[in-house]
Amino acid sequence: MKKGKKKNIVYSTDPNYSFEYEGDENQDDVPVNEQKLRIFPDRRNRKGKTVTVISDFQGSDESRKELEKELKSYCGCGGSIKDGDILIQGNFVRKISDYLRSQGYRTVVSGI
Repeated sequence: MKKGKKKNIVYSTDPNYSFEYEGDENQDDVPVNEQKLRIFPDRRNRKGKTVTVISDFQGSDESRKELEKELKSYCGCGGSIKDGDILIQGNFVRKISDYLRSQGYRTVVSGI
């Protein structure tokens, strides 16, 4: 189940029933050297503008936001987080890949 998707429980006959959401809201951070990030440029549904997508990040929302902030500052551009992926405005695939490798992440570049 993707993050943000919740099951719709309409009714339960069990008076002690308590629904627990699946997802990574309380996900622990995976060490940097154990993460394998996928980096690729994307132009779909963006009116021809290119963004660099960093996917497969494993960690809490706070650490994802912190990494996004670092990358935006490093590239000198804007960006956001959508569906768990970090989006950086512009085609900075090589620059981001080199930066993440210097920080200890393992990266896979695709779509170039």
